[in-house]
Amino acid sequence: MEFDTDSYIRRSQTGPCFICAIVHRDPGQPEEIVYDDGTHIAFLARFASLPGYVLVAPKVHVEHVVRDLDEEQFVAVMRVVRRVALALEASVPCERTYLLSLGSQQGNEVP
Repeated sequence: MEFDTDSYIRRSQTGPCFICAIVHRDPGQPEEIVYDDGTHIAFLARFASLPGYVLVAPKVHVEHVVRDLDEEQFVAVMRVVRRVALALEASVPCERTYLLSLGSQQGNEVP
């Protein structure tokens, strides 16, 4: 199936934030949630480029993880990242863990 680039761009600029959609269990975002503590979630990337590609996010809408979270909230997210990474490394052969912060003001409305 060919990827519909125009539809993707339209959805990303006018639709809900994909993480917020996952948090609200939107059927259009059927990612498998592997961790949920009520404040944070971790889920398998639907279009993962590598096995074990997991995303961790606070359950509140955040566009900039460093500026939008206070120090306590930021450290709490990092604790979840570590917990999920250790669990992942125990189940999937990994050479290392990479961290990447996603977020944009280019689109995606808060539901």
